[in-house]
Amino acid sequence: MTPAHEELLREFQDFALTASTAKSVMEHIAQRLHEKMTRYNWVGFYLVDPADPGILVVGPFVGSFTPNARIPLDTGLCGAAATSGQTVVVHDVSKDPRYLAGSPMVKCEIVVPIFVRNKLAAELDVESYFAGTFTQAEQDFVEDCAKMVGKYFEKG
Repeated sequence: MTPAHEELLREFQDFALTASTAKSVMEHIAQRLHEKMTRYNWVGFYLVDPADPGILVVGPFVGSFTPNARIPLDTGLCGAAATSGQTVVVHDVSKDPRYLAGSPMVKCEIVVPIFVRNKLAAELDVESYFAGTFTQAEQDFVEDCAKMVGKYFEKG
């Protein structure tokens, strides 16, 4: 993990200690990841729709394009992460038939499921305009960010 990763994780932990809502934690993490991680061109959260647990709805996000607002759990990379319960990393989205295009500029994507009490609650989705952005170190970092959100949800 790089010093930049460690610094951001400390910042997010400190912010979460005094944050009033899960939404504010997600907004802060999305904003800061987008600002500080130059290859993180779109950062956002998808939440399980309380009215329809088979759908993910877009939550707080920061980036230069409008995301897919509703994603069925059996669709796209977000759906793949939701149904497998595993992080999905795709280094070249043009070669993955599951990819749901948000922008033609996106080259690679990581989606990390967020569980609360062993149940899918949300996902952290990061997209990059640069192929190969999500190395193992970046994956570990994004997973740590997602875990922090999951812990905040558990408190609430």
